[in-house]
Amino acid sequence: MIETPSRILVVDDEPSITEFVSYALKKEGYEADVVDNGEDAFALASANSYDLFILDIMLPGMDGYELCRRLRSKTTAPVLFLSARDTELDKVVGL
Repeated sequence: MIETPSRILVVDDEPSITEFVSYALKKEGYEADVVDNGEDAFALASANSYDLFILDIMLPGMDGYELCRRLRSKTTAPVLFLSARDTELDKVVGL
């Protein structure tokens, strides 16, 4: 039986971060799609099946928290927040 690689959506508006993360994921055998805003991420997630979402919190347009809320209405795939924000409130809202 041939296994297909896990598909991951990386959402961040900082190109250096998305390049690094997607490179590392692909090197480990994952399929990684990259977008730089919440609206495009939600459109891709609506059209495709993902096994994991890696989201920045501070995105142009729709922020990572709102994107996560909308994703939850469509999928139970895990969401990992990748952000420089580290206040207790940010952590609680992310959970």
